[in-house]
Amino acid sequence: MLKFLHIILSKTVFLLAGYGLITEDFKFQPYMMLLLGLTMLVMGLREFQKGQKGYGWLSIVVFIFILFVVIKSFLLN
Repeated sequence: MLKFLHIILSKTVFLLAGYGLITEDFKFQPYMMLLLGLTMLVMGLREFQKGQKGYGWLSIVVFIFILFVVIKSFLLN
């Protein structure tokens, strides 16, 4: 389940980033960052399941940082 969710989130982030780069329209960038944060959360949970706690905690910390940035960008817009 987590692997499927990771693939879907990664592809969505990739498509939103590609759209922004090709059209130079960055109105979806906060949503892309939110999905990127969720991807990092899923990656962290998968690492915990594999037993690699170091990478799991690192991914969780990155998720929290990205979430802070996304909330700040939503409040500024």
